[in-house]
Amino acid sequence: MCLKRRDMLFPPLPASHILTFAQTLDGGGVEKTLLRLAGEWVATGRRVTVIVGDVAGPLMRDVPEGVDLLKVGTKTMVGMSAIARLTAEIDPDVLFCPGNHYTALAAWTRLRLGAHCPPIVAKVSNALVRRDHNVPLAAGYRAWLKWHPRFVDHLVAMSPAMADEASVMMGIARDQISVIPNPPPRAGSPCAPHTLPAGRFVLGVGRLAPQKRWDRLIDAFADIDHRDVSLMILGEGSERATIEARIAAQGLDRRVVLPGHVEDPLPAITQATALALVSDFEGVPGVLRESLAVGTPVIATDSSVAVREIVTSPAVGSVVVPGDAAGLVAALDHWLEPGRSRPQPIPQPGRNAAAAYLDLFDQAVLERRFKRGLRRAV
Repeated sequence: MCLKRRDMLFPPLPASHILTFAQTLDGGGVEKTLLRLAGEWVATGRRVTVIVGDVAGPLMRDVPEGVDLLKVGTKTMVGMSAIARLTAEIDPDVLFCPGNHYTALAAWTRLRLGAHCPPIVAKVSNALVRRDHNVPLAAGYRAWLKWHPRFVDHLVAMSPAMADEASVMMGIARDQISVIPNPPPRAGSPCAPHTLPAGRFVLGVGRLAPQKRWDRLIDAFADIDHRDVSLMILGEGSERATIEARIAAQGLDRRVVLPGHVEDPLPAITQATALALVSDFEGVPGVLRESLAVGTPVIATDSSVAVREIVTSPAVGSVVVPGDAAGLVAALDHWLEPGRSRPQPIPQPGRNAAAAYLDLFDQAVLERRFKRGLRRAV
């Protein structure tokens, strides 16, 4: 009886149970952000279940207490299609797709479950205009994006420019897209002092993956004028052997270090002379915001519409066209000039991101209930 009275006084919130998923816990930015949000959602009393393909990875230690972790046992996208079956079994109130890399799984879940599928809220995590695609692949990708309104109930972009791009590329009405910046990361275990190079250094932070194009930074680093400067790239991934071979080929073994994944790169970002991000494509690169928040200048490729929203002035950083090798060398030389002024720190947005998502989840559930009520009435 007491429980019934409590339920009457405190009715369950519309999105009481949130289901989300990730392929691996290898250390990607999408997955790191997802775990930060999940922890904050749990702290407000929501139930959060995270389906993971493979839990082996450095982010396993970042899984917040109270989050229900469900392992699929394989990180292949085919194996991850079990999400549709698991969603039916778990019966959550809302399904959150944490990045556009994963929207095929959201589409498969909607196709399999039909009207029984919970509302799907999906986040745009990477640029939708991809310079790395050839003509046939680009055409197919554009066609795929236009399918998203068929299975996504609401879209989240991390910046206004990305919301505008999503509206055009996906054909989703602008009022069906919310802008919610990623939450800034919390400080974790500091970088061990011995991992920081002595003297001045350029820093790269990100997975050792083809998308990040660390080969560009290594090649440019071989051509800069400042031979007293080191390069450190924090991250781990499938391209380690290829990157190490490139470092050796350029004769940079003593000037370039790859310490691997670190839980908290902020100490290294704070000490760096400049931070470089040279990707083919990005979403809203959180590492650029982290760097500018501590007054470290940035050098970035024009890898998404959001980059120039972050790097708003030549006083805080340089933006170069992907593939412009000479431009990248010039930008590095500019920021490595002795006595160059560092920018004033720029506060990061997104401190209320978790609450904004919960409001959106509740709204999506209520809208679904309203539409079902209308159908029954008819």
